[in-house]
Amino acid sequence: MFHFSDIGLETDLIILVALGLIIVLFILMIVLLAKNSNLKKRYENFMSGDDGKSLEKAFQKKFQNVEFINDKLNEMDAHLNKIDANLLKTYQKVGIVKYDAFKQIGGSLSFVLALLTMDHDGFILNCMHSNTEGCYTYIKEVKKGEVFVTLSDEELQALEEAKNSHL
Repeated sequence: MFHFSDIGLETDLIILVALGLIIVLFILMIVLLAKNSNLKKRYENFMSGDDGKSLEKAFQKKFQNVEFINDKLNEMDAHLNKIDANLLKTYQKVGIVKYDAFKQIGGSLSFVLALLTMDHDGFILNCMHSNTEGCYTYIKEVKKGEVFVTLSDEELQALEEAKNSHL
């Protein structure tokens, strides 16, 4: 039979060390049980909710809110797409040139205004002012940046300004 004294250890010392370890383990077990009890109480409070709702109902409400927000985002996206489509049809590019149409003393009261969409569709408005003759206004249609009638230098300049203008 084996004895601790055979290897130079006192039996009383080994029993004291073992007893000390048992006490330390017992204290650790009590601390862990207290923490476990506290954690269990917190879990039960979390699962029942403060106002008596179950966690499942809270999740269900959150998912309904997410669905509502997604529906609203889809509505807004459709609305923005409609706005974008309409913006392509609006006049967004502008070119304007002031000039003296009849080289009179009256100054540069004549002007050419070019208004174009993003696709370069639109018109050129030429307003020629004369001190003696009055005011003459002409409009010329623009399709894809092209005009199928003769343009004056000022009209060409206004058209190029409009084509090259950026938002």
